[in-house]
Amino acid sequence: MSFPGVLRLFPGGKWKYFQVALCPSLYQPFLSCCQRKSVAPVKKTDFVSVSSDESLKDNGKKLEGLYSSEEKSTILQVLNTASLNELAAFTFLRGRKSVNIIKHREKHGPFQDLESLMEVPLFQYKITVKVCDSILQPILKTEKKEKRTPENWSLGKITKSKIERKKLKAANSIVSIVFGKEKIAWTHLDSKLMVLDWQQGNNFKLMKETSSSSAYLETISSIVSEIPEADFYILEKRTFSLQQTALFPVVLHFHIVEAMLYSLLNKTFAQDGHRVLSMSRNVVGKHFDLMLGNVRTSGMAVVRQFISDSTSKAEPRVSFPSENVMRYRGMMEIHGRERKEELWDSLLQAVAFYELLVFRPSP
Repeated sequence: MSFPGVLRLFPGGKWKYFQVALCPSLYQPFLSCCQRKSVAPVKKTDFVSVSSDESLKDNGKKLEGLYSSEEKSTILQVLNTASLNELAAFTFLRGRKSVNIIKHREKHGPFQDLESLMEVPLFQYKITVKVCDSILQPILKTEKKEKRTPENWSLGKITKSKIERKKLKAANSIVSIVFGKEKIAWTHLDSKLMVLDWQQGNNFKLMKETSSSSAYLETISSIVSEIPEADFYILEKRTFSLQQTALFPVVLHFHIVEAMLYSLLNKTFAQDGHRVLSMSRNVVGKHFDLMLGNVRTSGMAVVRQFISDSTSKAEPRVSFPSENVMRYRGMMEIHGRERKEELWDSLLQAVAFYELLVFRPSP
């Protein structure tokens, strides 16, 4: 056994160590204390490495337990359907985090649970909790506010471009157009809410590689040539935050496509005045109760209900030609990671146009 020692300083600045043999009666308490501590069981929870895989799994389980099933469903719906710009609107999803979520969705499909969010680069346990809380917080604030009714919306807040309401009411049919980074879709709807045409373009992947202005013009001109004639053409209007530098390529893409559609559609179809309008994306989302805070979620369930009601109700909200119902039901199917949000949104925008601007009495 080694006994405690002392250091002694000798002339010349040298130190020497001397062991001291203590009386057993004096040393025993010290020894007994050490023995008692050495045999005490060590709890696994006393030492946790934050960077270990086991730690991440434990944190993932704790993450799932922090929220109710309804809250988890809400968070996942936002993460799986919100656009890049909508994700970046949340404080803790600005910059690369929102970009990483989109890339993870495109590569692996929608998130199945909250724990899988920690597989995305830059998402550790603490930041994941903050992200989930920030998604829920705007929703709680919105619920406290008085819900705005369509009667309080002005024409200018629903559409962009000056046009008289009486001209909108005289429209026999419209074409609603919604585009994203890689897809463009349109719905041709008449004044009785009968779907005359509903499809999605497959040659709209301008952001896959650096495209010149001539490539944009060629692609969009080809698409415009396939769009049917109508009294008005409604484009989805999105808002972007220019503070997010990571969004600049996306913002530029949307502005280029929007400008070319305005120019080509007016030139091709408008013979007696301006016929291309922009309709607020969030107004359409509020009309169909798809908004969670400031984020709009998927409208697939609403569109699926439209198709179901068209065959089961005498006076459905939206009608589909009987010969096309089976084909449209097939369009609702999602294969693998493929999503058709632009397709659903184009139909919802067309319906909202009539219900908000045409059927509603003038203020």
